[in-house]
Amino acid sequence: MELAEDIISRAGSLSGLLRWDPSDFQKICGIGKIKSLQLAVQVEVSKRMMKDPCIPLSPIDEPSKVWKLLFTESKVETVEKVWVLCLNRKNRLIRVENITSGTATNSTVHPREVFRPAIRHGSSAIILAHNHPSGDPTPSASDLAVTQKISNASDHIGIDFLDHVIIGEVENCPKKIGYFSFSDEGLI
Repeated sequence: MELAEDIISRAGSLSGLLRWDPSDFQKICGIGKIKSLQLAVQVEVSKRMMKDPCIPLSPIDEPSKVWKLLFTESKVETVEKVWVLCLNRKNRLIRVENITSGTATNSTVHPREVFRPAIRHGSSAIILAHNHPSGDPTPSASDLAVTQKISNASDHIGIDFLDHVIIGEVENCPKKIGYFSFSDEGLI
């Protein structure tokens, strides 16, 4: 029990533990290479169990569904990551692809990277999503500019751009919902 308390204390919280890898566990006295790998596997299994398996079966027609789908994965990230949700004509999920990773404060996104998986998978529509490691999903000026670029490219390519959702945390969100939807705000 003391070791468990020490691990959680060093991680900051149980959710902080989701960001740990084997090297973090090995820094604790009494945990060797094999045990650190076992603990890292348990963390990965926990992350996968937290994902809602029903979301991909239903249409992705609300930003809250995007948030539920990506929150667990984004919560453990310390840098911005950008995902493209490729959807069929009924807005059912074909595939989610991580297209880029950035720094703790930004990620560079270009329309060709956004639409490449959509074209490859025969998507009728896409939703762009990215996380803010700070937990505050408020968009930056860069987020607004990227959204406008993707929207313009969408018109030319013929693949619907349904939304851009910024994934954050409920407790750090000004609206206390955990995300920001450009579509809900009338910005797409």
